[in-house]
Amino acid sequence: MHIVIAGGSGFLGQILREKLLADGDQVTILTRSAGKNQKTDQLQAVEWLKEGTRPEEKLKHVDAIVNLAGESISGLRWTKQKKDRIIKSRMETTGEIIRLIEKLENKPQVLINASAVGYYGMSDTDTFTENSKSNANDFLANTVQKWEEKAAEANQLGVRTVFARFGIILGKGGALPLITLPYKFGIGGNIGSGRQWVSWIHVEDAAHMIKFIIDTPAIKGPFNVTTPNPVRMEEFGKTIGSVLRKPHWLPVPKIVLKLMLGEMSSMLVNGQRVIPEKAMAQHYDYLYPDIKEGLKAILLLSKITSS
Repeated sequence: MHIVIAGGSGFLGQILREKLLADGDQVTILTRSAGKNQKTDQLQAVEWLKEGTRPEEKLKHVDAIVNLAGESISGLRWTKQKKDRIIKSRMETTGEIIRLIEKLENKPQVLINASAVGYYGMSDTDTFTENSKSNANDFLANTVQKWEEKAAEANQLGVRTVFARFGIILGKGGALPLITLPYKFGIGGNIGSGRQWVSWIHVEDAAHMIKFIIDTPAIKGPFNVTTPNPVRMEEFGKTIGSVLRKPHWLPVPKIVLKLMLGEMSSMLVNGQRVIPEKAMAQHYDYLYPDIKEGLKAILLLSKITSS
């Protein structure tokens, strides 16, 4: 298969790229700097989002497009400028992918557009599945809703469209190194109340699930990329401590996080319990369904260590 990835040099994009190449697929990375990317018989890079570029002229016989591109939501604070970049980057890249699909003579079979469980809003008591509707009105939920609405335009072009609603992706990149840092110094503990839900996925499972979606025509619309076993933040922290053989004792109060991070602190002190009903119905076989085994695979077999 020929699979095009936007955001192929990011945390998840790199893992996905290696997974697809190992499976024997042809991979094209959409990038602003094609010259910086390695090229092989299986892998090519095509420039886009720059004046004068026409990536559609170099994309032939595309089977699937995966859009992981967009400004990172991480950072010290969500300033107005940061929030504007988060929204604009997602609308710009997704809009360009819709334009590409329109121009391609042979349409891809599927568009997998990154999304997030932030769509559902925050709750300590509710459980959300792909059938759950969102009544949330916070920044993350509004951003995800706009993002999905733009990507849904691919449906009108006859392309199966999937909104991959990612939970917290655990791996050597992303949020986990920051979360584990206090444990390295022996001062780990609850973030906020510890009662908030963490709906998570190991990065290897996230990559495998994207390929699973490509290979499963029955999957369309929202798709929760999480494990069936979300955990409370307290259990999550205690498991990190157990794996690293470090104490879990010093809490970080909600008010301190609010002072440090502003609105962005909501990502840490709030959460949602998300169940991947569609993955379960299609019998996806998780590599790491259990939080302790998932964290062991990352923290004990990677550079994120307690030393």
